[in-house]
Parts: sequence; C-alpha cells; structure tokens
Amino acid sequence: MNQIDPVRRDSLLGLSQRLPPSNQAAEQALLGALLANNKAYERVAEFLIPDHFTDPINGRIYQAIVRRVEAGQLADAIMLKAEFEHSGVLDEVGGTAYLAQLLTAMVGIINAGEYGKAIHDAWIRRQLIDIGETVVNNAFGLNPELTGSDQIEAAEETLFRLATDKGQDGGFVTFERALTDAIGIAEKAFHRTGAVAGLTTGLRDLDKKTGGMHPSDLLILAGRPAMGKTALATKIAFGAARSLMQEAREQGPGTQPKGSVAFFSLEMSAEQLATRLLSEESRVSGERIRRGEIGQKEFDRFVQVSRELQTLPLHIDDTPAISLSAMRTRCRRLARTKGLSLVVVDYLQLMRPAVGTKPDNRVMEISMITQGLKALAKELEIPVLALSQLSRQVESREDKRPQLSDLRESGSIEQDADAVMFVYRDEYYLQQRIPKDTMFESNDKFQVAMEAWQHKMELAHNKAELLLEKQRHGPTGKIDLFFEGEFTRFADIDLVHGG
Repeated sequence: MNQIDPVRRDSLLGLSQRLPPSNQAAEQALLGALLANNKAYERVAEFLIPDHFTDPINGRIYQAIVRRVEAGQLADAIMLKAEFEHSGVLDEVGGTAYLAQLLTAMVGIINAGEYGKAIHDAWIRRQLIDIGETVVNNAFGLNPELTGSDQIEAAEETLFRLATDKGQDGGFVTFERALTDAIGIAEKAFHRTGAVAGLTTGLRDLDKKTGGMHPSDLLILAGRPAMGKTALATKIAFGAARSLMQEAREQGPGTQPKGSVAFFSLEMSAEQLATRLLSEESRVSGERIRRGEIGQKEFDRFVQVSRELQTLPLHIDDTPAISLSAMRTRCRRLARTKGLSLVVVDYLQLMRPAVGTKPDNRVMEISMITQGLKALAKELEIPVLALSQLSRQVESREDKRPQLSDLRESGSIEQDADAVMFVYRDEYYLQQRIPKDTMFESNDKFQVAMEAWQHKMELAHNKAELLLEKQRHGPTGKIDLFFEGEFTRFADIDLVHGG
C-alpha cells in the first residue's frame, strides 16, 4: 500500500484545519450602510443574496432589509427592531445592541458595492472548498459506484453551475418581463424576412410552418432506418450554423458568431458526418469520395467547399453512448466559451441517463433522457433537436407513414416534446415492391403491373415528406421536401437543382 508523503500529509492536514474564508467586518459594514441609507441596496441588489453571508444572523438581517426595500418601505434600525420584536425573533438576531453595533460598523455608504463584492467572493471561495472536499472524498472512494470519468463529469458540472449562476436558482418572472420578452420575439420575426422568429432550419417550408426553432423547445425528428433522419438533421444543423455565420458577417468583417451548433453524433463518427456534409454541399457522391473515384475538377470543388465549411460555428461530438450528464456539461462549456444556439442529438435511444441514476426499465430510462434534454433546452434557452427511432410496427401496416404511437417508448417522448416530426420517403418502400414476372399468370399482366409501378416510382422519385404531427406553438401538417439519395441531400421541393 502506498504511503502518503509526510510533507504532503501535513499539507492536507493543514488544509482541513484552516477556517473557511469569511469577511465579518465587510458583512457588518454593508449592513450598517444599508440601515443608514437604503439607496445603498442598489449597489448590491443584482448579485448578493442572504445565503452569501457567513454569519446566518447577518444573512437574516440582510433578508429583512431586502424585503422592506423591495416593498418600498423604510428599512432602518428602528423599523427593523419593531419588525423583529413583532415576530419574536429580536433576541435571535442579536437584539437592539447588535443593530446599534451595525450602525457604528458603517465606514461609508459609497463603499457598499465593494463590501458586497467581498462578501460574495468569500462565499464563492467557500463553495470551491466544498466542491474540492467532495472531489477528494469521491476520489478516495466515498462513492464507489462513480468511476474516475464520472467524477470528472460531476465535478465539472458543479463548477460550471457555480460559474454560471453564482448559486442563484431561478425564481419567478414578472408578467411584465414575460410580455417584454414575447414582444421582443415578435419584433425579431417582423424584421426578419420570411417571418422566422426562431433559428432557421435552412428549409423554407418548415420555417414557415414553425417560425424556426425556438429557445427552450425540445424537437423530436423520428423515422424508420434509411428514411434520412441523419441527413435531415445534418441539413438543419448546417442551415442553422450558416445563418449564425451570415448574421455575424452582417455585423461587420471579423465579427464572430454569437452562437454555435453542437451536433452529438452517437452513431456516425465525426469524419463520416463531415464527409456527408461535404458530399451534400459539393454535390460529389460520398461513396465516390471514399473510393477515390473523383476527377481533378470534382476534387477542387470538394476542397473549395471544405474551406467554406471550416468557418462555420459547428461542433461535432462523436462520443458513443454519451451520458446525459456528460452532454449537459459539454453544452454548458460550449455555451460559456463560444455561445450555443442549437443542440442536435443523433439519436436519443443511444444515450445513457445521467450518472448515478438507475432506471428500473427501458421506458423509464428513455423518459429520464427526454426530460433531461427538455431541461437542458430550458436551462440554456436553446432549441434541442433529438432524433428518435421508430418501432417496427410501421412495417406491418399498408400505409407506412409514421404516427405518434410508432415512437419507441412513445409516451415520454411525445409528452416531453414541443414538436414531433416524422420523415418518410415512399420511394424507399416502392423499391421493395418491384413486380416480378413469377408473380403473374401472363406477361401482359406483368407489363401492366410494371408500368403502374414505374408511374408510382416517377411520382415518388426524389421526394420526401416531413410529417409535423405535434407542435405546441403552431399548426401541424405535411411538408414536401426534395431528397437526392446520391448525396443524401434534402432541400425545398422547388430547388431541385440546388437553386
């Protein structure tokens, strides 16, 4: 067994014996300033809450001051004494003597902001010590179920939460604020072409139906294998990333995009996804790219398109079977460093629930994942587009068009989603029904059947349907799309040649 170095052991012991950071003098000076002049509260209102105080008595007094000031009432030593006496807690907050002491502790009202920052900084340091203690205890095996990687994710998540919200949980939003936000969204739609209030999907007819992808929304894109789910999701991610880049360029040369797109590809590698994007944009078949069967002209076009795509704010994570907690941590990190406007998950049945959770069955596991994705959309105020597989029962019906009941573990997915879309291509199923001469009594009947089949194939050729079956904020219905199988490329139905 490894022995701990004596110097290191003494250092660890010294850490455990140190007193947590606090600034009692700053706490008393701030409270004194607030009691002397309530206007000093404006200097600390945005960032300081009662929990930030080391001394719970000081936190309680601060809470009473805040409550009165926010209500438009006077909060001085006399009014607070009367309030505490009425509540029967005067002795618990130090009595009249302590309130008088706070007034004498005041150095100056002008310094109130600095005292507040000192209190807040000491609180952050105490939180960091608590996080560090948890990390050390887990590393020593306090929670044996957590692997080293799980511990890194848990610690990173806690740190990012501390860095993002500074310990202030979400609270009520006034109706006035909610109305202001709603008007702001409507104004964006009014000024934008095509009345798209949200983030564009890159598909005109889909944007018309939905108004784009909206913050806090969970969108589900489902379909059977070979329908083109990944291709459509890639098209949407690419369209959103390109619109973010165009928005930045309109602000002036050198302006960086305000947001980015995160694509979690659990099935395909980042290289395969990039090849698909390059194939779609350069109109060079992905199969021919892989086999090297391309001419100089096509290769040059391929290189030119790749240079254009390099500038897009699109990030691919191809970690297989990624956990919900790992995804959340990476999204938070990207939101803080590059900005985040859209998350795409391909696909949710390949995800694992958050670390430390043990769902009883597969349905509950999927429910936890969809709830987690919806919570991520709300927390980061971004749309999340998650792909989903459909059950085999689609194949047993004459009409193969998917329905909401075809969603695997459908209850939770349908319930948590703000929009559910199905991608369907009739051409795929028609190809499997090609008439065979052995099925017919005579050659004439075979020819009639073959002509009817060919006519159906012509009508279905290069066409796909996007069935918007659920949308909380707008109409449902069918959206016709163009699909080019060779390049796995989706486009608006009238843009057959890329328009």
